[in-house]
Amino acid sequence: QVQLVESGGGLVQAGGSLRLSCAASGGTFSNYAMGWFRQAPGKEREIVAAIKWSGGSTYYTNSVKGRFTISRDNAKNTVYLQMNSLKAEDTAVYYCAAGQKWRINSVDRNDYNYWGQGTQVTVSS
Repeated sequence: QVQLVESGGGLVQAGGSLRLSCAASGGTFSNYAMGWFRQAPGKEREIVAAIKWSGGSTYYTNSVKGRFTISRDNAKNTVYLQMNSLKAEDTAVYYCAAGQKWRINSVDRNDYNYWGQGTQVTVSS
């Protein structure tokens, strides 16, 4: 059983930056692909970015390409999401998730078995 705990959310002005962290425990971290998802009020939960177990492959949804960077440190059992040039539409609860399937050029949230509790990101315009 993998436990995930997110941190780093908060309130930031448009154009600002935040770095989210997700600490994992209870499993072999390097066996899992890691994803960041987000859910805004009244909307479906959507993928933001994902990274393969070795860190050699990444995926980004189109709206964050060039602004967000996902990375992982397998020695620290932690995955990060660096968010730059934040926009009001990035406001959401951000969730970290772990799964053992990697798809080329797509992400299916059903592949992710373990989820954190979420951290709120609010971008003021």
